[in-house]
Amino acid sequence: MNAPIAPKILTRPTPPALIDALTARFGAQLSTAQAVREQHGRDESPFDVPPPSAVVFCESTQDVADAVKLAAAHDVPVIAFGAGSSLEGQLLAVQGGISLDLTRMNRILDVAAADMLVTVQAGVTRLQLNDELRHTGLFFPIDPGADATLGGMAATRASGTNAVRYGTMRENVLALTVVLADGRVVRTGTQARKSSAGYDLTRLMVGSEGTLGIITEVTLRLYPQPEAVAAAVCSFPDVAHAVDCTIALIQAGIPIARVELMDPGAVRAVNAHDHLGLPEQPLLLMEFHGSPAGVREQAETVQALAADYAGSDFAWADTPEERTKLWKARHHAYLSALQMKPGCRCVTTDTCVPISRLAESINDTITEADAAGLPYFVVGHVGDGNYHIGYLIDPAKPEERELAERLNAQLVRRALKLGGTCSGEHGIGLHKQGFLREEAGDDALDVMRAIKQALDPRGILNPGKIFA
Repeated sequence: MNAPIAPKILTRPTPPALIDALTARFGAQLSTAQAVREQHGRDESPFDVPPPSAVVFCESTQDVADAVKLAAAHDVPVIAFGAGSSLEGQLLAVQGGISLDLTRMNRILDVAAADMLVTVQAGVTRLQLNDELRHTGLFFPIDPGADATLGGMAATRASGTNAVRYGTMRENVLALTVVLADGRVVRTGTQARKSSAGYDLTRLMVGSEGTLGIITEVTLRLYPQPEAVAAAVCSFPDVAHAVDCTIALIQAGIPIARVELMDPGAVRAVNAHDHLGLPEQPLLLMEFHGSPAGVREQAETVQALAADYAGSDFAWADTPEERTKLWKARHHAYLSALQMKPGCRCVTTDTCVPISRLAESINDTITEADAAGLPYFVVGHVGDGNYHIGYLIDPAKPEERELAERLNAQLVRRALKLGGTCSGEHGIGLHKQGFLREEAGDDALDVMRAIKQALDPRGILNPGKIFA
């Protein structure tokens, strides 16, 4: 089956008694204003869904617990909201309900520098955290591009540009505070680096997209700030050469921190948006962390290896300002591409495949996109086999949306055949429910539903996501 072009809307009514109860408990922290509701009823997906009935601006775990208890008493859905940057419809109120905005929960609770750990409220963003950590000599490396909240990053099992060296949120979350569907507060995990104590509830919640519990506090691993950092760009005659170069450097065991692919469409977009002069060819944007000698050795090895794959225009970004400019442009690729077709919407998807099958997957995807004639761009965290493609469509032309979804379905099924996954980091949300069934199978989905039923028997936690 193809991914749905329009989500199924089964709105549950929000009784006035619940709004009255929320008003009595939260006062000015509750808003039913149309503009506020609409802001919390949109994310970066191409879906249009009616907004939630109200928004509660939570400031503590107790606020979240009280709001969930009141909603549960009226069988009304609750949807956790962070930065609103999800791409697969995770935040949309497809069954109506109340949005719980956690952005005011933005306190860093404890920095355990000696243990290289930090505990934060869910509304802390990654940039805020690293600004606060700067004086400690530590940093948090997971970088999905958007300045997402750490609670949202945990809920969607986010990844990003540094994952090839530092892993994803799955590897870097040690403990959580979670509000369950009946308002109970549970703490999962500890500050210990490993544990064999019982079921791993932390990993169960990481990636659950707010459907099993609402994350309110997160304990994270930290890493030493690298003594030396160097970044470089290198252009290639085609995407195949760039990907083959990436595969070679990973298989050679080079501990590169970041290696990002941008196709000519993405390069053109960031050149226009960020006033860069990058050659409009496929390129790799790389970063090296370590000691000065180690970084120099890595960089020299990669430069020589790139030459074997017809790499050219190898250029260094030696200063922090130059590196920041390059990475800011890479992170702006999505928004930059939208400006290349004014008024467009973007149907975006990601897959992840074994590194040895990456070139095949990307090349076939590009061939299909070129033949279809839709404008598109490709970016990829290619060091771990993960890449994204965005199809730019005219929202007034349903046939373009249908074509983009057809291309998306072909791309995902190709990844599954190659031993990959339907999503490396975006999550399932609304957009990839059919693909999850194809990937996991009916029996595995039955197990997931059984867990959902056990933890959320009323079905009030972000209903309609992951599976219908």
